[in-house]
Amino acid sequence: MDGNLAPLAALAKLAQRFDAWLLSDDAHGFGVVGGGRGSSFTNGAPVDVPLQMGTLSKAVGAYGGYLCASRAVIDFMQTRAHFHLFDRLAAPVIAAAIAGLEVSRAIRPMSASRCARPNSSRARSIARSAKRDRAGDRRRTEAALKASELLRDEGFLVVAIRPPTVPAGTARLRFAFTALHPDADIERLADVVRMRVLRR
Repeated sequence: MDGNLAPLAALAKLAQRFDAWLLSDDAHGFGVVGGGRGSSFTNGAPVDVPLQMGTLSKAVGAYGGYLCASRAVIDFMQTRAHFHLFDRLAAPVIAAAIAGLEVSRAIRPMSASRCARPNSSRARSIARSAKRDRAGDRRRTEAALKASELLRDEGFLVVAIRPPTVPAGTARLRFAFTALHPDADIERLADVVRMRVLRR
């Protein structure tokens, strides 16, 4: 929720040193960082992460989640997580996920520039402004909800994230930028945030 990136290379070395498994939840990284390939590719050469999990509901545009691991680990998870044994995705959802992955693979040569756009300096500036405001007055849930409604009235879908999704006292707004958002829309959002949200 805070946009933090784990030091996976250092964690992988520690895991190897202590004969431990390293698990990376890449729900917010897959399709966005590392040229779209995820957090383990952010420094160029991939980091050895034996268990990688994430969601299919963001960059892939489908529903559900995934766990990439060895066959032994998958078999172990199916045995131990028996409460998920009959938790199956519908065939159309699986087809949509596969199609999303195929689209991602097809546009990979240009995905680096697409992935960079949501992390543009203007998008980062909006997020930093919102973070500074939250850090200053620990935006309460009611204020986050009102700000979300105000932005909705201006034509922007910016969801208020509140407890228990985040710790008490840290309700915030979630800005989701994509490569297809025009610069003019980002500029207008910045103006609305600066003039109407942060000055309330």
